[in-house]
Amino acid sequence: MPFPLAPDATYKRRHFMLMTLLAASAKGPLLAATPNAQVAPELEGTAPDGQHLRLAGLRGRVVLVFYWATGCAVCRDKMRELRANLTGWKGQPFTLLGVNMDARQQDFIGYENLVRQTVPTAQQFSSLWAGAAGFRDSMGRPELLPSACLIDKQGRLVERYNGRIPPEAWDRIAELL
Repeated sequence: MPFPLAPDATYKRRHFMLMTLLAASAKGPLLAATPNAQVAPELEGTAPDGQHLRLAGLRGRVVLVFYWATGCAVCRDKMRELRANLTGWKGQPFTLLGVNMDARQQDFIGYENLVRQTVPTAQQFSSLWAGAAGFRDSMGRPELLPSACLIDKQGRLVERYNGRIPPEAWDRIAELL
């Protein structure tokens, strides 16, 4: 089950809506085409290694922006698949960019330190912490984690995925490459 960002009074309503959408889309992934794909989204921030990253600087590449949190078991479980696909597309114009939604920066930094020590360099990807000063994201805060946004080579948001990234998303990425 996706991880709610802020359990509140509307959680049950969102959960019901999600389950309804999942039941209605049993034959296909839970995704949404972006209604205004002509407007390039903005995303920028600084990675824990000090590298300043901007989505606009990745034009010419297909980018999967993955929203996650260290407290989200589904998000952590998804990391292996993300890293495997990143390795498989080495040499292709593809970038995987994480956006960590943790409330506490030290949780994010601790996880990133562990990744640097245990994950092969070829399987590591940059993540930004959404709580940092100077972090900007015009795509909006996701209601559920994990979530992802697919950006084409022209920098346009083409699809959003809520919950687990469906297998069809990887096919779509291959088409866009």
